Formats: sequence, C-alpha cells, structure tokens
Amino acid sequence: MKLGFSRFAAPLPVLYTREVFSIETLDSGLPVLTAPTDGTESVTVLIFAGAGSRYEKNNERGISHFLEHMFFKGGKKYGNTKEVSMAIDSKGGDFNAFTGKEYAGYYVKVAAKHTELACDVLGDMLLYASFPQEDIEKERGVIMEEERMYQDTPMYRAGWDFERLLFGNHSLGWDTIGTEELIMGVQQKDFQKYKDSLYTPNNCVVTFSGNIESSNALQLANQYFGAMKGNKGREFEPFSDYGSERVHLRSKKTEQSHLVLGVPSASAMEQDRYTQKLLAIILGGNMSSRMFLNIREAKGLCYYISTDIDCYMDAGSLSTRAGVDQSRLHEAIELIKNEYIVCREKGITEGELTRAKDFLRGKFTLSLEDSEERAHFYGKQKLLYPETCDIDAYLAKFEAVTKEQVDAFAAKIFAPENFRLAVIGQEDNQAKMEQLIA
Repeated sequence: MKLGFSRFAAPLPVLYTREVFSIETLDSGLPVLTAPTDGTESVTVLIFAGAGSRYEKNNERGISHFLEHMFFKGGKKYGNTKEVSMAIDSKGGDFNAFTGKEYAGYYVKVAAKHTELACDVLGDMLLYASFPQEDIEKERGVIMEEERMYQDTPMYRAGWDFERLLFGNHSLGWDTIGTEELIMGVQQKDFQKYKDSLYTPNNCVVTFSGNIESSNALQLANQYFGAMKGNKGREFEPFSDYGSERVHLRSKKTEQSHLVLGVPSASAMEQDRYTQKLLAIILGGNMSSRMFLNIREAKGLCYYISTDIDCYMDAGSLSTRAGVDQSRLHEAIELIKNEYIVCREKGITEGELTRAKDFLRGKFTLSLEDSEERAHFYGKQKLLYPETCDIDAYLAKFEAVTKEQVDAFAAKIFAPENFRLAVIGQEDNQAKMEQLIA
C-alpha cells in the first residue's frame, strides 16, 4: 500500500520486534494472558469478567455495578473492606474496579515483589465473597449517593441521556448505575445468583502486565484463581434498532447548557471501527481538531468540546459534547452540525489523516508505559473479541485506513436524519431543537 505522509510526519516505526504477550489456559478453562514489559518495576493483575450492565434484565438494572462494590466487602482470608484495603495500602499499591456495559474489571497494581499479594487479595474477593446482608444495607446508601453525584454532574448525565436516546429501551441504553428500586431492594441471594451465572472460567480473563514472566503468572493464576468454576449462564440481548426519537431535553438549573450531538456509528466488530476513531480525532479529538479550532478558538463559544466514539459488540456511536452559555446553545448546535455536514460533503485532507494517525500512535504508545493500561488493552481484547492483537498489529489497522475510506464513512453516517441530540439546561423547546438538527 502506498502511504501519504506530510512533511511534518515520519512513517510508522516498528515499536516492538518480539512477541509481547502470551495466552495460556488453566484446567478450568480460565484464560491467563501475560504481557511482560521491560523497564518497569510494577505489575498489574486485572480480572475481566463479561458481566457488564447489558447482561441485566429489566428488574435487575444496576446489579452489575452494585456487585462490583460488594466484592470489596471481603471473602475468606480478607474478611471485610478494611482488611482488603489495608493489605494493598500497606504495600503502596493501587486497587479499584469498574463496570461498563459489556464487562466489569477488578485490578491491583503493585511493585513486582508484591504480585503474589495482589493475586491473593483478588482471588479471595472474586472466589469467596459472601455478600453479607449488613454490608448490602450500608452500601445501598453509598450507591445512592454515587447516583446523586452523577445526576449533579451534567457532563456525565448528558452522555447517559444520549445513549438512552440512541439505544432506546434496550440494556445498552440503560444507566449502568441502575434504578433506585434495584439499589434499595436487591438481596444477598440475588448477588450470589448473578455472580454464579457470569463470573465463570469461560467468561473471565486473568491478565498480568508489567515486570513478570508468563511462567510466574501462570503459576500464580493457577494457585489463586484455579478454583473458579461453573459455566456462563446467560447471554446479553442482541441490539438491532436505534431509537427513533431524535432529541432529549432534561431541565436543570445550570449556568451552562451541556449538549451531546451525534450519530449511530460502527460497532466494535466492524472494520470501520478504525476509520471512525480517526474521524473522531480529526473532528474533535485534540486541541488542533476542527471542533476545537473552529468553535472554541474561533468563536469563543465553550470551554470544553470534544468528539469521541463508543463501540459495543453490535452497536456504536460518534458524538460531540460541549458546555456552552445558555444563550448560545442554538449557535453551538448549528456549528457542530455544520462541521458534520462539511465533513460529509467535502471530506478530510491527507494531512489531517496523517496527523490523526500520528496523534493516536503517540497517545497509545505513552499510555502503554503504564502496566494498568497495558493489562486493560490486552485483557479486554481477549474477553470480547475473536482476535487478540499485539501493539504493532493494532496500530497497523489504523495505518491502513485511507482518506477515501474516511470520506465514505463520513458521508454515510452524517446524513441529517441520523443526528441525535441530548441537552441538559434550561432549554424546553423540543420542536425548536428538532428543527435545528433537521
């Protein structure tokens, strides 16, 4: 393939000359992925589980996230939150968890000499958590306060409203935090049943990254996670149709209006996932992007503005979010929409595409200096995708994207009938908003 490079850029270098990860499987069927790294003293142990919120039924909305909290209440050896946290804190380590739409993750990052401790804590949590009822009762209040925090943060809430608009009453469109009814009513037996159905060897991945060899990782995984058993007991509902509503307005007394304007886009299983990421960078992925220069800098319209993508297994979106003065909301919507239309009609330049590739390569390379980020990169692939790429192969997929592919993709997704808009602020004219994005 002939590559076009600007005078400001160099061709894509080869970053690594050796295989940088290995995958082995325990007798139970649990995959163990090891991604060793030179030049670091840390190790991250990260457990991915296919147990995100899209696995929930309507009467379970929020149980995935609540369960994440409950794992930290202790197991057999580390019997409560204090013992779990003191074990890691005493070594200066980091530990946390996250729940997304398609997966949950639990990690400990420590100095390499404490890797066994990290496995001991994580294994005890995930295999032997008992979910004491008294801890459930206390944690209800914690999660309700977390939910109120997000409600009081319009930047977050607008994104959730946009996903509900796009995905409708499908589990992809539900807030991961869940419903108050579930939070206040879920019981110990519900957590145990949900855990048994999804936290199984054939639905989890143990990932080691950093200063560790695969032989050591395999031995530790077998010792501390080998007792995991069971078979995955449920699948998520496939996604088929994007929501028909085009505008969602949430009334809130804020100094700014917070908006998300976007379109349905490619899923994680489509080749266009690489094309759309580069398109998002060109539009609003950095301080030299079109949105930033043409709207923030040229118009002084907003403090924050950015464009990004969300990719799920069978759905996706590309969207731009911004916070603007209430009086300039309509102007902001028009300007963002205009950038989409210009991109659809005129495409991008070779220089923009080259800079986007350089930016992505640089940011990605820097992020992988962190063992936690490296574990996330490899573990997520192994859990969700048919193929697990190394770093060079992953970056090569972006390098192969052409200007013609980006132009064709932009022309396809930026049809006005695809536009969806979510706004939080004092705007209440639904008809006017629908007219603006028409």
